[in-house]
Amino acid sequence: MEVVQVLHMNGGVGGTSYASNSLVQEKVISIAKPITEEAMTKLFCSTSPTKVAIADLGCSSGPNTLLVASELIKVVNKICDKLGSQLPEFQVFLNDLPGNDFNTIFRSLASFQKILRKQLGSASGAAGQCFFTGVPGSFYGRLFPRNSVHLFHSSYSLQWLSQVPDGLESNKGNIFMASTSPPCVLTAYYEQFQRDFSLFLKCRSEELVAEGRMVLTFLGRKSQDPSSKECCYIWELLATALNNMVSEVTKSFLLLIVFNQLNYKLKDL
Repeated sequence: MEVVQVLHMNGGVGGTSYASNSLVQEKVISIAKPITEEAMTKLFCSTSPTKVAIADLGCSSGPNTLLVASELIKVVNKICDKLGSQLPEFQVFLNDLPGNDFNTIFRSLASFQKILRKQLGSASGAAGQCFFTGVPGSFYGRLFPRNSVHLFHSSYSLQWLSQVPDGLESNKGNIFMASTSPPCVLTAYYEQFQRDFSLFLKCRSEELVAEGRMVLTFLGRKSQDPSSKECCYIWELLATALNNMVSEVTKSFLLLIVFNQLNYKLKDL
């Protein structure tokens, strides 16, 4: 089964949901905020559009989903207040894979828009309306018409590959680039990322308007070692847990076989 069909964050708003466990991602968005605001400021001041299209790629669900759009709209509002110009309309595209919990996002839109209108005050009239659209699909492909998006934003999403790289048969016992992974496995991951990111940039270049902007934040590492603990520790823990589960299931299966064989022998007696 393809990754695009099965990969998604845990939906809902419960204790184990992504919405309730995304403080690290919120921190990253906060750190990148000055860069995001600068991108929107330069875009708006150079083009002065009457309609602004913003696309958040890999939006997931929860409080972080609408955070960036809210901040960008406030940036434009401040510029318009300073220039004495009318606030444009906003079209916000929320993109993630089809399995994403879009329903939770849509249910939160009414309260979000109410809060946003209150924050914008008198500027949130007919010209300051904000429209939201869910866009299910992989960002490793075209998502929007040509020359239609003013600003692309993506945070903590582009480290996810479009598919499991080919040639990982020798990566026994691992689900990532571990210290025991042979060089061919590292090459496979590297080449898959190169293909994915090149395709991502090609698609976005066709969809951006002239002088459009992109703000992309994704997980990286300072070390040249691809198996460094700074980015692979969580995968090492997950791999250990999965290997232990497989071991326990295998033991249970073998015990079941032995039990069945004993039953057959007892029946023969």
